[in-house]
Amino acid sequence: MLKNKRISKLVIGITGASGVVYGIRLLEILRELGVETHLIISKSAHVTISAETKFSVNDIKNMATHFYNPSDIGAKISSGSFKTDGMIIAPCTMKTLSSIAHGFENDLIARAASVIIKEQRKLVLMVRETPLSAINLENMLKLSRIGVAIAPPVPAFYNHPTSLDDIVNHSVTRVLDLFDIETSLIKRWDGI
Repeated sequence: MLKNKRISKLVIGITGASGVVYGIRLLEILRELGVETHLIISKSAHVTISAETKFSVNDIKNMATHFYNPSDIGAKISSGSFKTDGMIIAPCTMKTLSSIAHGFENDLIARAASVIIKEQRKLVLMVRETPLSAINLENMLKLSRIGVAIAPPVPAFYNHPTSLDDIVNHSVTRVLDLFDIETSLIKRWDGI
């Protein structure tokens, strides 16, 4: 069902925006693929996890290979000498987006993202906000111009989703595509 050709180690950040299910689903898929995951859950995400899911924070921590406290700026993932294939922040709050765009490394998620950028590795932000302000858009454009992938979870309907899982799987699969990680979780567009 799933196959991973080359990605071995990813950093996953889960922030407090609505849509923590995207980060959770990524962890489930990556664990199934045998990808080593380095997870950071922001303090605000604890509230969102409780409000939106049946999972406890400990359940989610146990899905990852390694877990880090968001205030642990000295964690190994805060150094460019620690090799990873990249980082996904799912969901990504506008606060986290702004921190990354302006180099304000106020927590481990922003610091790890800065490391990914400086080491020229793949950074994907599943930004969650609507409507978007000019400030949000400028921050996204600033990061996009330096190679950060801005990937808001936008559902597709050509595949006729029948459940919330179908919609989540579509967005998560599109993010994994950015790392050339193949899954068979979605029906791909094949023309009309």
